Amino acid sequence: IARSRGETQRAGRWEAAAQGWQRALRGPAWDGAWFRRAFFDDGSPLGSQSLAECRIDLIAQAWAVLSGVATWPQQVVAMAAVEAQLADAKAGLLRLLDPPLQHAQPSAGYIQAYPPGVRENGGQYSHGAVWALMAQARMFADHGHPDSGEAAWRYFTWLSPAHRAADPQQGAAYGLEPYVMAGDVYTQPPYVGRGGWSWYTGAAAWMHRAAIESI
Repeated sequence: IARSRGETQRAGRWEAAAQGWQRALRGPAWDGAWFRRAFFDDGSPLGSQSLAECRIDLIAQAWAVLSGVATWPQQVVAMAAVEAQLADAKAGLLRLLDPPLQHAQPSAGYIQAYPPGVRENGGQYSHGAVWALMAQARMFADHGHPDSGEAAWRYFTWLSPAHRAADPQQGAAYGLEPYVMAGDVYTQPPYVGRGGWSWYTGAAAWMHRAAIESI
């Protein structure tokens, strides 16, 4: 749009900024086996192997794929880390981050005030989990990555309230309506699998897009 208006200097600034962000993602944001989530003002990372809490974050891995900026080898390794560290196949859950935040300094903000395993503090947060589903589907569609196609469907069944409610064990723990999306699902004992904040329309909209556009 800027170029169509003859604003070449503005367009150039934006393009240079975008290229810088892409270099940062492929470089300083890469933690060796997954992508760091963020950096605090003092330069310390969030979502790094060096941390005791929030060592890995789901959103950074999903959007590294969805943005198309991460290299293919990075995408494969990052999503493998999601499977190994954030997926709970027994409970049918995808944690947003792990381990949950409790005593981390600097504080990550309001999400650290939630109990461990609730909402953004290590729960299955529906937005992030749907983005992971979409990332797996993208990897399968673009590269035919064999594990990703299966993972995309598996994540869909974990997120679908109908599938969750139909499962004898998961449905009993879930405790919410089988026909609307939950904002989050708890991931820590004694409430593993309990749904929270149902009728979450933003999550439902992303799930709808994942169903008709990604899968």
